[in-house]
Amino acid sequence: MDNTVTNATNLPNTASALQHWGYEYALKVILALLILLIGRWLANVVRNAAHSVMTRRHVDPIIISFVSNITYVGLLVFVAVAALRQLGIETASFVAVIGAAGLAIALAFQSSLSNFAAGFLMVIFKPFKKGDYIEGGGTAGIVQEIQVFTTTLLTPDNKLIIVPNGKLMGDNITNFSAKETRRVDLIVGVSYSDDLKRVKEVLNRIIESDARILKEPAPGVGVSSLGDNSVNVEVRVWVKTPDYATVKSDLVERIKTTFDREGITIPFPQRVIYTVPKS
Repeated sequence: MDNTVTNATNLPNTASALQHWGYEYALKVILALLILLIGRWLANVVRNAAHSVMTRRHVDPIIISFVSNITYVGLLVFVAVAALRQLGIETASFVAVIGAAGLAIALAFQSSLSNFAAGFLMVIFKPFKKGDYIEGGGTAGIVQEIQVFTTTLLTPDNKLIIVPNGKLMGDNITNFSAKETRRVDLIVGVSYSDDLKRVKEVLNRIIESDARILKEPAPGVGVSSLGDNSVNVEVRVWVKTPDYATVKSDLVERIKTTFDREGITIPFPQRVIYTVPKS
């Protein structure tokens, strides 16, 4: 009888304790959510502040993007750990579990980690910058952005190409915009019957008439080889890098039209077929 009374007396106390525990845990969950929300907001603020500071100091846009993204991700990890601690989860053991899981993830995502490391190296060594026209990783285009795992290129015909950083750094990179000047190389074939001295004079006149062609280094015109069907004359001129494509195209067109006007022959392979009439 006494035990029955005692148990009945303890029931309200147990219910009250459970209710109190429920309220306390609900408060922890609410605080953890607030930490996540406020932490994410603060991470955005810090990222934007870092972006603004680096922009004012004229840091390379690619470095700005890379550092901002890394800062944001790192702060989100810190916020997540703080929220877990608020829920009463022991973060020391959690970190150990994360470390073990991280090792397994690292083995499973070796290519992703390789891309991350390659992106970091590109930011440090700067083989190219935003706006450069590069060739690498089996493709070519204008650099738009280096992200954590990938680099974005824009082709001249306005196609967006996303290249893994590891593939880009693991291959040869040709940066066509790295230097202020580039050399235009052309091979012009003329007939064996043409006067080479006159051909060179005409080519030099074409070169001198184009103001975009630099005087230094000096242009060069000379015979490069004797082909099966033509005498090959090599033309080498230096131009500013942004003018390369237009100067090369204009130069080819002007050589063709001037040669036609001057009576200089540009030979091309021909096949002559003779038929013998039946007797």
